[in-house]
Formats: sequence, structure tokens, C-alpha cells
Amino acid sequence: MESVSSPLRCFGECHTAEKYTDDGVETVTSVEQRKVERSIQEVVSVYKQIHSLPQPTLLRDQHYQYLKKGLRHLSDAYECLDASRPWLCYWILHSLELLEEPVPTAIASDVCKFLAQCQSPTGGFAGGPCQAAHLAPTYAAVNALCIIGTQEAYNIIDRYYSIIDRYYSIIDRYYSIIDRYYSIIDRYYSIIDRYYSIIDRYYSIIDRYYNIIDREKLLSFLFSVKQPDGSFVMHIGGEVDVRSTYCAASVASLTNIMTPTLFQDTPTWIVSCQNWEGGLGGVPGLEAHGGYTFCGMAALVILGKEHMLDLKSLLRWVASRQMRYEGGFQGRCNKLVDGCYSFWQAGLLPLLHRALFKGGDSTLSLQKWMFEQQALQEYILLCCQNPAGGLLDKPGKSRDFYHTCYCLSGLSVAQHFGNMDLHHELIVGREENRLAPSHPVYNICPEKVAQAIQHFHQLPVPVPAQKEVSSACNTTADHS
Repeated sequence: MESVSSPLRCFGECHTAEKYTDDGVETVTSVEQRKVERSIQEVVSVYKQIHSLPQPTLLRDQHYQYLKKGLRHLSDAYECLDASRPWLCYWILHSLELLEEPVPTAIASDVCKFLAQCQSPTGGFAGGPCQAAHLAPTYAAVNALCIIGTQEAYNIIDRYYSIIDRYYSIIDRYYSIIDRYYSIIDRYYSIIDRYYSIIDRYYSIIDRYYNIIDREKLLSFLFSVKQPDGSFVMHIGGEVDVRSTYCAASVASLTNIMTPTLFQDTPTWIVSCQNWEGGLGGVPGLEAHGGYTFCGMAALVILGKEHMLDLKSLLRWVASRQMRYEGGFQGRCNKLVDGCYSFWQAGLLPLLHRALFKGGDSTLSLQKWMFEQQALQEYILLCCQNPAGGLLDKPGKSRDFYHTCYCLSGLSVAQHFGNMDLHHELIVGREENRLAPSHPVYNICPEKVAQAIQHFHQLPVPVPAQKEVSSACNTTADHS
């Protein structure tokens, strides 16, 4: 592990020279950019005055307390996110796993029960109980359940089904549960009392206690929002954009419900969203944007089609989004720095590195990503932390769980290069600043991705109804 304590990049003599210049043509954009740079300069100056030996510190305990409170109580300021409640669960849970803080068992159980209430009777998850199914909260809910599941809290979901899950062969081979699994009977004596015949009530146990994610209905929901051109709408009657495609690919791959027809023509549609800038817009023809670009690239990685993009053009675009003075990333050309793009943009670089490596690029570094990792860490640690806990967009903005999640996610990306034998760490400041690595495609910790895939791949892929497949393909056939 390489630790960077001094000198900090932002303390260097040349740092001021990186400020924006408008070449004598003042615009609204240039005025706002200079305001941001002044606010960052003030933060750095104050930090210099207070700390003789600069060692930026991640305020772990403050962030933990902020996140822990958010799992139980939210202020009325969050009322506007009533249709995004699974997102709040995911943002908080993922932030906690990056900080390597365990989720208390009682809270994990409550989160599972709440997310079960958000599952639509027709498949997928809604933004809250009794709301319409939507791909965005479906992605958030599945990720949240995978996080809980891989923190030894997974059995909270299936407290009464774990016998069946761990010993699935009981049903197929008709072994005697009492004789062969005496220790299980001992351990789950109360279950035997409540459910005298495990075999007879097998499916009701699955439905009630384990199968929070109804995979058959989830697949049906995905087909219902699939469009004939390969794109997906966010919800029935909703808008098309590349985010929905990523959400669909993510949940389908994690839960093992991918079928040959579900993502037919999807890679071609995603590639059509790449524009002359090199990045991807929400739909074909729109301006390149960090969030949409990540979603498109990550979806193609899941589908094994990332080579279809112009990768070098994409690399030029995303590398140019890192701000020279601030060190953080902007979401689009000529926009301001924003802490959330620490993930949406920096998170692209591991995906690009992998894709270029697969393509045979021999010039790639074996130790660092293709962005200034130290600069990004300095921006997050110095400019994006609220002293009372939580992270934010930029100096002067309020903290929230969204920016807390994606600032920490970006910090993790900047700290960790590669994996296994090629793993290399670069930690700015104290060693205690180190976060857990995050999977670059799913943005949950890698071991939790592995456990979720291992679990769901033991189950058969559901067979979609023929009318669902036909409905998703009919228009394409009509226009061919």
C-alpha cells in the first residue's frame, strides 16, 4: 500500500496556475466556475493554517453516526424522496459497507421487511409501498438486499427458509430431514413447531421468508418495459434512457434471470447513444453525460459487448472531465465540479482499463488508473466532508445520502487499483482513510457480488411467457 501524506497536490506552488481562464470573455459559466475555485482556495488556505503537517482525514465516526441515524430517522427534508425510498436504503447501506461498518441485525431485518413491502405484485420494486414498479428503485432494492445478504444478515430474509436453501437436495432426493440433518432440527426447533411439515409447506416458506425477490415476476416486469429497439423504459408508460438499460442488466445478471431474448438488440441501442464527444447521452443524439455514460458502459460490460464502443474516444472524453484545479470531476463539458461524479466518472476508468486490456492494449499501467487519483482523493477529503458527518457536492452545499454514497464510492475507486495479484492501493492521508473496494460494475463490494451470484446461480433461470417475448419483439419484426 502506497500512502501519500505530503506534499499534497493542492499545496504545490503550481496549483494556482491550474485555475480556469476565460480568455477575457466572461460568461455565466465562467463566473460560476471562478466562484467554485475561490471557495476551494479558501478551504485549502484554512486547512494550511490549521495543519502544519497535512494529513487529510476521513471523518469515519461522524459519517457512521450520520448514516446510522438515517436508517432509522429522516427529517422532513427527505419528504420529496418518498418515491425513492429503496435508494435511501442502498445509499446508506453501501456507504456503511465501504466504511466497513456492520449493519445491526435488527436494522437489517427491518430493511428487508420494508423492501418486501416495496415489491410490486406484478414484479419489480417501487419507490415505496403501494407505488408502481420502476426500474431505478428495483436496481436499488436488489443492491441493498445483496449488501445485507453478504454481511451475514442475508439469513434475516430467509430465517425460516435457510434449511431449504442450504439443503436444497432434500426435496429432489427425498432424504429424511430428521435423520440426516439432526443438527438443523436442533437449531431450528421453533420452526419445526410452527411448520410441522417442512415439505408440505415448502413453497409457502419460500414465498414468505426467502423469496423477497420474486424472480419470475421480476423477469416479467423487465419484459414489460423492454422496447423493440433494445432499450428499456423506466416504468410502464415511462421514459426511455440508458439508465434503465443498466438497471435492467444489473438486476438480471445478479439474480440470474437473463434470457437470450431479454437483451436482444440492447447493445446496439446503447452504442447508438455514444456521440461525437466520446461519451454517451441519455438517448441517441443527446449531450454526453457522466451518469449516462457510466450506465451505458457498465451495461455493455455485463452483456460482454463493451468492445462495440469507440473506447479511445470515450477515454479522451472522461479523462477531460477531471477538473484541473479542483481535482474532482464534472458531469458534462463546461459544468461545475460535483462530488457525485467522483464515482460516475472515475468509476468509468476501471471499466475502460479492463476493456482496453481485453483489446490487447500493451501501454496500460499495471499500478494506476488513467486519472489523477491523488487529486480526486484530496478533493473529496478536503472539500466534500461535512464536519458533522455526511458528504456533499462541493463547498457551500448541504450533505445528503446520495452524495455521501457516491463520494465514498469515488474515494474507494481512487484508492484501489485492480484486484487479486494486480491489486495496488494509493491512500492519501492517514492509513485509516482506507475504504473497502467496490465492484466497478455494480457498485457494491466485490465479495457481495460474488456471493449473490453464487446464490442465485444455484436457481434455474425462469422461463418467460411466450406472449411477453413476442410483445417485446413484435415491433422490431414489423419494421424489419
